[in-house]
Amino acid sequence: QVQLVESGGGLVQAGGSLRLSCAASGRTFSSYTMGWFRQAPMKEREFVGAIRWDGGNTYYATSVKGRFSISRDNAKNTAYLQMNSLKPEDTAVYYCAAAETAWSPGIVQSTHYDYWGQGTQVTVSS
Repeated sequence: QVQLVESGGGLVQAGGSLRLSCAASGRTFSSYTMGWFRQAPMKEREFVGAIRWDGGNTYYATSVKGRFSISRDNAKNTAYLQMNSLKPEDTAVYYCAAAETAWSPGIVQSTHYDYWGQGTQVTVSS
């Protein structure tokens, strides 16, 4: 069982930056694929990006590629989402998720993940 807690959300102006953190409990964090998703009001949850268990591979949605980056510190049981050049359309609740299954094309699907955090609000003003 893994518990995930996101932090770092807030209000930022367009063009600004935020870094979200996802702190995990449990001894097996280092074996999980970690993903980030977001959900805007009246929209479906969408994939943002993911990082392999060892940090050796990352994958991003087209909408955030080049602006967002994901990293992890397995010694601290924490994953990060660095968000730069933020746009109003990035406004959403951001969730981190952990997957026990291996890195695969399925990482873009929410159903690939076994554990979810409670989410943190990111609001980008124009």
